[in-house]
Amino acid sequence: MQSFTLHSGVVVAMDRANVDTDQIIPKQFLKRIERTGFGQFLFNDWRFREDGTPDPQFELNLPEAKGATILLARRNFGCGSSREHAPWSLADYGFRCVIAPTFADIFYSNCFSNGILPIRLSEDDVDQLFELADVAKRSGSGQYELNVDLNESTLSDGQGFQRTFEVEPFRKRCLLE
Repeated sequence: MQSFTLHSGVVVAMDRANVDTDQIIPKQFLKRIERTGFGQFLFNDWRFREDGTPDPQFELNLPEAKGATILLARRNFGCGSSREHAPWSLADYGFRCVIAPTFADIFYSNCFSNGILPIRLSEDDVDQLFELADVAKRSGSGQYELNVDLNESTLSDGQGFQRTFEVEPFRKRCLLE
């Protein structure tokens, strides 16, 4: 597992609450026992149409999501069944961090075990991040970036947004090392 200290990355804004693990990685892809190779199936039922072509309206298929490593979502992310395949697929796709107001407990724990930093922020802070991502989407660059400093437990965009977040000391040390 790759350590996590500092990370700067493009944000993809998934304006959805109660995203369950069945949507993160649908059950038909759970036949493998390896921890790799699941990224291609991430959000499969939302990312692809029935004919297998990408849905151009889905968040991860938008141009501003290209290369995203930080996922911004609404409350109760990772609810549903307790499959560890969900963080495996997020990590394999390239996500290092997920930001939401709340997470399902088992999903939250599984993120740490798989090198993903789940950051809990208030609903107001998450609303503000969605607004900032939308402004960037409509601007010339199209992409919104955030900087995560796990040592200092800070999240910032270099343009005025800065927040601290809490991580239990043991989990923090595990990610740092």
